[in-house]
Amino acid sequence: MTEVLLMDVFVNPEVIPHNVTHAFLVSAILIAVALAVKGSIQMVPRGIQNFMETIVDVIWKLVDENIGHWSKQLFPFIMTIFLFILLCNLMGLVPGFASPTSNVNTNAAMAIPVFLATHYYGIRVHGVSYINHFIGPIRSIAALPLMVLMFFVEVIGHIARPLTLTVRLFGNMTGKHIILIVLGIIAPILAPAVILGLGVLVSIVQAFVFALLATLYLAGAVEHAH
Repeated sequence: MTEVLLMDVFVNPEVIPHNVTHAFLVSAILIAVALAVKGSIQMVPRGIQNFMETIVDVIWKLVDENIGHWSKQLFPFIMTIFLFILLCNLMGLVPGFASPTSNVNTNAAMAIPVFLATHYYGIRVHGVSYINHFIGPIRSIAALPLMVLMFFVEVIGHIARPLTLTVRLFGNMTGKHIILIVLGIIAPILAPAVILGLGVLVSIVQAFVFALLATLYLAGAVEHAH
């Protein structure tokens, strides 16, 4: 009876939505891979260690070039987001599985921490001076109306960031699935290889774009206001 209930929890979307169960599965896979790599680290990387080090090196260069001396503190956060989104995107290409990132709730659950981390580190680095990021470069009594206007414009822009991160990833992943389905119907014999290649490309690009935008937002928060 217990086994039936557990199976119903993970299979029936009315109990737990597929995006939640698949997201947990992605998390479990990432943890398992991390433990496997950690347990077999070699001076000369081979196999999965070599593959993972290549990915880590690409994201590290992205973070280090944009964020600078805060890279070490923020790199684990951005790297985790990139790997999670990448695996979620690729999971949608496996028959019988769905991509968690094609659900807006999953994407919002990643966009909101990016938004919070941006302002947390902004305040941590600059303190009260973080307000200078919102009032523009001209700071004087005569420019007070412009400063107030810039403040509200910047606040609206920052509030829109998690929304755009969420909708961009959701729209691209949903669009990818629709295009792949249409191509599969039009050319079911010749299309599989093209469909798979296109799906992998879109999955990688969208994960990288999300990580890139998160990096730029965090870089803008920790840099000195001009």
